[in-house]
Amino acid sequence: MYADEEPLPGNATSGVVRVGDTVRRPAGPWTDAVDALLEHLAAVGFTGAPRPLGRDERGRQVLEYVPGEIGDAAGTYPTAELSAIGRMLAGLHEALAGFVPPAGAVWNRLIPPDREEMVCHNDVAPWNLVRSDRGWVLIDWDAAAPGSRSWDLAYAAQSMAGLRADRPVPESAARLRAFVDGYGADDAVRAGLADLLGRRARAMYDLLRDGAERQVQPWARIWIENGPYWLATADHLDAHREAWRCAERWSRSPHRPGAARG
Repeated sequence: MYADEEPLPGNATSGVVRVGDTVRRPAGPWTDAVDALLEHLAAVGFTGAPRPLGRDERGRQVLEYVPGEIGDAAGTYPTAELSAIGRMLAGLHEALAGFVPPAGAVWNRLIPPDREEMVCHNDVAPWNLVRSDRGWVLIDWDAAAPGSRSWDLAYAAQSMAGLRADRPVPESAARLRAFVDGYGADDAVRAGLADLLGRRARAMYDLLRDGAERQVQPWARIWIENGPYWLATADHLDAHREAWRCAERWSRSPHRPGAARG
């Protein structure tokens, strides 16, 4: 490590450092594809992602450092902010819809999606969200891979709104409604989201359990720390599907910013 390198915290990726106004990340087989994705987002004017800046002399991925406040993993955003984050995700999905991956693109697929329709971030969660001077910015794009809007939305809604077993269901339903309305989800997306919430949380549980069985890091470590949480969350989300369905029907965003297609 060079004298001017500042280690940055991370639960899944080690060796990430800040150097001045840049971030340096270990490169993998998927990094070229991620850089192409980030270049596309910058080219179409989406400001909610860091700009790619090539490689350094050690072959590490170099990204723009975006100063700001990292989100709270407990999902404590007020509903007004949940709506704003939902709008940001809708804008991201609209920008991603026009992305054509380079030939031979390699992706770091961690969890199989429900279907493939576009390349998605796949880890839209508070720990990857920065409240910056230019608005909300998503970081840590290593898990970007083909997926679907709805699959990405289900994980984002659960994590950003903090839909968990120790929060009262009516409160969670109101928070879910704020996020989905901010996203501007159409009828097709809303109709299927309640069933996807538990499936997506259980997919995270399965990733950690499989990593623990095969002793693959960092999943084996995270399984010990968070495996019970993801199982309880998946069970809770499945047990209250009707509450989530009702929440999604109660109101619609009047302006439907960035409304997603099904």
